Amino acid sequence: MTGAGRMKVAVGLSGGVDSSVAALLLKEQGHDVTGITMKLWRGTFRGGERDACFGPGEERDIEEAAKLARGLSIPYKVLDCSEAYENSIVRMFREISLRGETPNPCVFCNAAFKFGLLPRLAREAGVEFERFATGHYARIERVGERLAVRRAADEKKDQSYFLYRLSQQQLATALFPLGERTKEDVRRFASANGLAVAEKADSQDFYSGDRNELIGAESREGDIVDMAGRKIGSHGGSWNFTVGQRKGLGVYGPKPLYVVRIDSCKNQVVLGTREEAHVRSFRVDDVQWMALAPTEARIEAYVKVRSMGEPKGPVEFENGVCNAPGEGIFGVAPGQSAVFYDERGIILFGGVIR
Repeated sequence: MTGAGRMKVAVGLSGGVDSSVAALLLKEQGHDVTGITMKLWRGTFRGGERDACFGPGEERDIEEAAKLARGLSIPYKVLDCSEAYENSIVRMFREISLRGETPNPCVFCNAAFKFGLLPRLAREAGVEFERFATGHYARIERVGERLAVRRAADEKKDQSYFLYRLSQQQLATALFPLGERTKEDVRRFASANGLAVAEKADSQDFYSGDRNELIGAESREGDIVDMAGRKIGSHGGSWNFTVGQRKGLGVYGPKPLYVVRIDSCKNQVVLGTREEAHVRSFRVDDVQWMALAPTEARIEAYVKVRSMGEPKGPVEFENGVCNAPGEGIFGVAPGQSAVFYDERGIILFGGVIR
């Protein structure tokens, strides 16, 4: 510690309003703050104009982060993670997409890069810090002898789903200064303190351009079929679809149609009704334990199978299988993460849907 209650804190600055306010709050609390930014873009791809985590707009974001650091009179470093990111996250995105699953790069980026490689490179570059802070909307709770992520006070902005893979070691040094605040509060605070990014739009996507550019596959015509296997349309590649998708199918029926299943071997997309897109049982692999220590016992919990929406349940999890009673859960997409919470919104564990 640098003094009573005073800490050396590295803040991951993205150039947006959330991380900027996190840094300002910590500075006002008297901590020794250093801003660090993870450089991911090196121009290998064309990208696009949308605001996203990965794209040519990163240069503007770095300028915003540097400007904030100067305004707060805090040290600032940009750390180049671009080669490792392309070899890991982009490669994973491509491979998962081509096998007919729905990738979630942000989940893996948080654990491996934002809370992994970035702070490690910062230490190697001479940045001294005891805690690492980000602008995530989430909270950290102690559950017995373990640490866990809890849903944010602002449930509309909650980002706990993306953090379930953080280790106990990573959680022990993590800080989420915005966990108890609403997005409206954050923007008001930023505006009142003259931050130029107060009204900056949130990043909405993983990639700013056409995702097919990252996948790198030639268009390949395949069949769109109904639940009985009858051809009802065609497509240019099964990797362009995700389970639960309704828009952009180019096929219509007496009832709204959704993607129920993707068969990458046949390059086939199966459509059905919303009811047919519900599942009552699915397997979860690569389980990461958080509030709970690893166990083979049956667990009752609430589950999120996508980042948006409320946890569903209660469900039962045992031997790697989630069983959802009643009508089941809509749009369970292989490749996405299933994150299991208790009734207080604390993450128990999570894994990848298979």
